[in-house]
Amino acid sequence: MNLHLTLRIQGGLLIFLAAMLLTPLPFSLVYPRPDSWHDGAFWAFLAAALITLAVGGVLFRRFPADGEMTYREGFAIVTFGWIAYAVFGGLPYLLADVSGVRNFADAFFEAMSGFSTTGATVITGLDHTAPSILFWRAMTQWLGGMGIIVLSLAILPFLGVGGMQLFEAESPGPTKDRLSPRIQDTAKVLWGVYVILTLAEVLLLWAGEMNAFESLCHAFTTMATGGFSTRDASVAAFGSYTQVVIGVFMLLAGVNFSLHFHALRGSPRRYWESEECRFYLALVASSTAIITVLLLVQSELPGSVLLKARDAAFQTISLMTTTGYATADFETWPAMAQYILMALMFIGGCAASTGGSIKVVRLLLLSKHASLQLSRLIHPREVRSLKLDHKPVSREVIQAVLGFFALFMAIFLLASILLAGLLPAQADETADLTTAGTAVISALGNVGPGLGTVGPTETYTHLPALGKLLLAVCMLVGRLEVFTVLVLFFPSFWRK
Repeated sequence: MNLHLTLRIQGGLLIFLAAMLLTPLPFSLVYPRPDSWHDGAFWAFLAAALITLAVGGVLFRRFPADGEMTYREGFAIVTFGWIAYAVFGGLPYLLADVSGVRNFADAFFEAMSGFSTTGATVITGLDHTAPSILFWRAMTQWLGGMGIIVLSLAILPFLGVGGMQLFEAESPGPTKDRLSPRIQDTAKVLWGVYVILTLAEVLLLWAGEMNAFESLCHAFTTMATGGFSTRDASVAAFGSYTQVVIGVFMLLAGVNFSLHFHALRGSPRRYWESEECRFYLALVASSTAIITVLLLVQSELPGSVLLKARDAAFQTISLMTTTGYATADFETWPAMAQYILMALMFIGGCAASTGGSIKVVRLLLLSKHASLQLSRLIHPREVRSLKLDHKPVSREVIQAVLGFFALFMAIFLLASILLAGLLPAQADETADLTTAGTAVISALGNVGPGLGTVGPTETYTHLPALGKLLLAVCMLVGRLEVFTVLVLFFPSFWRK
């Protein structure tokens, strides 16, 4: 592997991160504390930016960009780049003495949760947290949503290397949709759509009850399907208009972004022509309907029929798109409703969306493959190929989907067992199992809230440091689609 090239690109990515660490400074000045000229985090961001710039500058200048980039370098750059961003991106949380962040594990967890768009948090008292910190949390999710590496390909050509290997390693989904012949143009197209939708949501939220700052932060975390909020009560702190706007944009963020691109170019029919998009919408609609009925049947739950339907729709979209916003404490809902929401956490959004987890297209291909195998048992001589959108799907793609699913479930089970062993013993062992299992799928699927002691009204502060680091690793593995990280553990990967 070309170590010099890998380290040089890491340096370039850290230089970009240093520039991003300066973006919260204006908010620190605009929203000062009563006893100061800033909000209390100004020097923390400035110091973090200088440290990051120094390390990135040394790496970028010290190592030459010689040799050719292969897929090995692409996997290494993306994985170690994400880790570096969580390490240096977590510095402001440590340096600003943020409530709930007590050590490196907490800062690393919070930053990884941001860049991976998970939305799990250790910070307490968001209502009283410095605005610059709140903005930085939203910024990390917005950058991580479409992918820092894809962004670097679009606006940082000074890295001076071919980008397809990075794009293949970072982009979510079993297949990558190239919308233009050059990878840099593809990255620009994706980010263009991302920015347009973000700006549209900012304006719509600002037209409601949110101020400009909260509109920007929530638009960033909605389009990234991240779920970090500026309020302790999350989106429940706002009214129906705001919740409807956020719900619509969460739904859009869970759709394949190439469909948005075609729609903006005058072909909205592509939404309905996509089997994955139809299946995605059908899952959302059917889950919402079932949960609404369950909430209506449980008459002791407060709220009108319309309110229960709104909460059911919002939480269904929020957890399926792996955003993680909350408008209600769904731990008080019927057990069947909680199981449906947990199942949606495994599914996630569409391929090439900002959503995480297994992805709708993989579930669709798995169901088609299972149906085909059953059909062949009944009709052994039948010759029929598996198709998606009326196009044959290659055996290699099916094998990749099966391999991904097996690895995803194996990691979920292993990490759940490890986390259960790390949790302090309690009288109710069932609660520990619930906490461990839902915390892991929440991290691995980049969702945010779970059940048990990590429910929608709790934080992850109480978990042990090793447990937080384990969940941070799960966030990384889930965000980079499993294979990108696990391939680094093969000895043959490092051999020439």
